[in-house]
Amino acid sequence: MSIIQNKKAFHDFFIEDKYEAGIMLEGWEVKAIRAGRAQLKEAYVTVKDGALYLFGSHISPLLNASTHILPDPVRTRKLLLHKLEINKISAKVQRAGYTLMPLDMHYKNGRVKLEIGLAKGKKQHDKRATEREKDAKHEASQAMKKLRRG
Repeated sequence: MSIIQNKKAFHDFFIEDKYEAGIMLEGWEVKAIRAGRAQLKEAYVTVKDGALYLFGSHISPLLNASTHILPDPVRTRKLLLHKLEINKISAKVQRAGYTLMPLDMHYKNGRVKLEIGLAKGKKQHDKRATEREKDAKHEASQAMKKLRRG
C-alpha cells in the first residue's frame, strides 16, 4: 500500500532500475507517516561510507509526538539494503553517472519501505516528449470510453 509517491522524480528523470530498502525510523516518525505527514519532493539518496542515506525528506511531527524528544523533520535517515545491493548501486552511481532518487514510500508486512531508483536526468525536450506521449494516451483512453458508452 503506497503512502507517498515522488511524481517529480518520474517527470525529471529516466528511471533505469528500482530497489526496495528499509528505513531506520524513530517512533514519532512512524506515527507521523501513518498520519500521512511525509514528503519526498526535495529528497535524494547518497552513498556514504558503504551505506545509503536519505536526505531532505520531510516528516512533520505530530503535535502529541512526545514530550522528552525534540523531533527533527528533515534529519538524515539510513536506508537498509543488503551489502551486495549497496555495492552494485554505488558502482553504478560512481561509474555511470546515475542519481539515486526516492520514488515511493509504502508499507510491506507492516513495515515502512522506500523504493529507490537509479535515474538519469531528462533534458527539456525529453520532458516535452514524455508529456506529449502522456497526453496522447489520455486522449486515446477518453476516445475508447466514449465509444464504449455510445
